[in-house]
Amino acid sequence: MKDPRHHKLASVLINHSTRLQKGERILIEAIDTPHQLVVELVNLANEIGAIPFVTLRNSEVTRALVKGGREAGLRKWGELDTARMDEMQAYIGIRGGQNVMEMSDVPPGQMGLYKSHYVKPVHFDTRVRNTKWVVLRYPSYSFAQQAGMSTEAFENFYFDVCTLDYGKMFERSQALKAWMERTDKVRIVGKGTDLAFSIKDIAVIPCGGEFNIPDGECFTAPVRNSVNGVIQYNTPTIYEGTAFSDIRLEFKDGKIIDATADKTEKLNQILDTDEGARYVGEFAIGFNPYVTRPMLDILFDEKMAGSFHFTPGQAYEEADNGNRSKVHWDMVMRQTPDCGGGEIYFDDVLIRKDGLFLPEDLQPLNPENLVD
Repeated sequence: MKDPRHHKLASVLINHSTRLQKGERILIEAIDTPHQLVVELVNLANEIGAIPFVTLRNSEVTRALVKGGREAGLRKWGELDTARMDEMQAYIGIRGGQNVMEMSDVPPGQMGLYKSHYVKPVHFDTRVRNTKWVVLRYPSYSFAQQAGMSTEAFENFYFDVCTLDYGKMFERSQALKAWMERTDKVRIVGKGTDLAFSIKDIAVIPCGGEFNIPDGECFTAPVRNSVNGVIQYNTPTIYEGTAFSDIRLEFKDGKIIDATADKTEKLNQILDTDEGARYVGEFAIGFNPYVTRPMLDILFDEKMAGSFHFTPGQAYEEADNGNRSKVHWDMVMRQTPDCGGGEIYFDDVLIRKDGLFLPEDLQPLNPENLVD
């Protein structure tokens, strides 16, 4: 029996996120995903007169290819998929999977080859730059377990958050964009956190369902050498299949000079990947009203209402502070009262306290005003 929620989600992805047009080629890449959503996407693309292409992947197979792959093979794999991606005008990536730790035992050297020869050319250099794209996770038993919810409750939550009115969200985010564009100095205060940096003259990008589903953030980047102070993240995070908690970073003139966590040695190994990994490439404020607690999935966690993320590594070209790295690690801090609260100041003006926006023109982004 068909679930009408798949059709509604497919419509958001085709008509809002990628704005697919007649004659455009779109690649639908589904990883460990049931076929129903893919079929709905293909059908809608065909109705528009677009030209859909489909790749179905399995994460265990990908692990085998990466873990045992020779450099020449990984390079050729990247070249072939880059050539195909270069033919596309749009891309939808659906990430399923029963095990978020699937890649955790891939040796760092092999993971580096995979990133260099496949992920970077196919996705960062080609898909991100040249297509209208959106990526999302698909609900699964393990995903529900991560969220601490029953399968039924999680599916209901998932479709609520993924099919909300993103047009309204995007419109209301323009006020936050304006605040950030005229801001020089940012100060963030919270439990274990006192951080200061500049975002002067860095582009600001409001996100309302175009690149990520779910969505709900406004991002920029700090001036590369301006970050000083300390941040104590209070949200668990996964990087390349390894879970981390209690991450604390200390900055001086933009650089992470001290880093600790429950896995301090592993954390520092990642931050020593290259020079740029110890500098920050993104600062973003989250405001999705349905995402209210961490789920060990960054596409959801970074959008949490009352949160912000401060990201070591590569900057986005759209909001570029010049930082370059193989790493882009979104680390999230929540500032809601149950997490200790906190404040965000723009040029000494308090704009958010304990997770709620205070200026009148930003209050429409508070959760009670975004839920239909």
